[in-house]
Amino acid sequence: MAELTCAERVMRVLRREEPDRVPHFEWLISKKVRDALLPDCKGHNDFAIRMGHDALLVSPDFTSEQVGPTEYLSEWGYTKDYGHEEHGIEVQCPIQTMDDFLAWSPPDPHKPGRYDTIEKTVAEWKGKMAIGVHLNDVFSIPRSLMSMTSILMAVMADPELVSALVKMSVEVNIEMAGEVAKRGVDFVWTGDDYAFNNGPFMSPDSFRELFHPGLCEVSAGFKAAGLPFIKHCDGNIWPIIDMMIESGITALDPIDQQGGMDLGEVKAKFGDRVAIKGNVDCAETMTNGSVEDMIVATKDALKAGMPGGGYICSSSNSIHSAVKPENYKAMMDVIKEFGTYPMKL
Repeated sequence: MAELTCAERVMRVLRREEPDRVPHFEWLISKKVRDALLPDCKGHNDFAIRMGHDALLVSPDFTSEQVGPTEYLSEWGYTKDYGHEEHGIEVQCPIQTMDDFLAWSPPDPHKPGRYDTIEKTVAEWKGKMAIGVHLNDVFSIPRSLMSMTSILMAVMADPELVSALVKMSVEVNIEMAGEVAKRGVDFVWTGDDYAFNNGPFMSPDSFRELFHPGLCEVSAGFKAAGLPFIKHCDGNIWPIIDMMIESGITALDPIDQQGGMDLGEVKAKFGDRVAIKGNVDCAETMTNGSVEDMIVATKDALKAGMPGGGYICSSSNSIHSAVKPENYKAMMDVIKEFGTYPMKL
């Protein structure tokens, strides 16, 4: 097969076809790892371009205001504490009751300037690298607005409020999907997690009642906008994976080993319905293992994911700050050497 562009490679995989080689990209790469491998890099996408990733990742432009040493108030009205990491934790949330919700308004998805970063990225890289936009589906925005503890309590105590928050999240993100589609992006992905390592945050019955209809709606909205939909969810999703697949997602990520998810089993059961991204262990192997361990782990992932195409090789979550830079580099080297079709492994 002739060599494909990065964009062609990713889009072929999202159609569950065989590309020339397995694509690779990560949702998050810690600055610590980036700086160790490319000390002069200017950020995530500069790192991705120079390291040979296949996709660039962008988000709508939301404003935030620094309100403490490491705390930022978002345009959505919640405050996150980032500490020394690049992914923060909500510490102040604006909604606890239905009255709070009715008095609150989401950011305007059509606000001028909302998509400036996306427009700039498309203008420079469209057709060369796949361009993915981070949106949300049914859980992350409601959780951020209420806090994790409050929303999980509300699943049982105030399902009407949960449903209202889910409906709002779905509507806003479908509106944003329409906007980013008009600007020429290639796919969307959502990072809304639904599970711990030992199982989903809520019972499968609660997920089906309160969250699954919204997931189906947002998935259909993305599809109507012409955007493939990569769904990220850490943890043990076995009890709800059928509902996630039924919703119409294009690809499932990251098949989390720490949550008991097996790449080969997921591929065998669902590989004819969704593309798959993952699942080289970033919790233990990338953090505490040797380069030799990484080589074995990456080859194992390629063996399980590559047959028949429809596979993106990446970590089982992200390249977080505890990942050894040399281990991440080893994973990338194995993908480039052994991830070509026809399979060498």
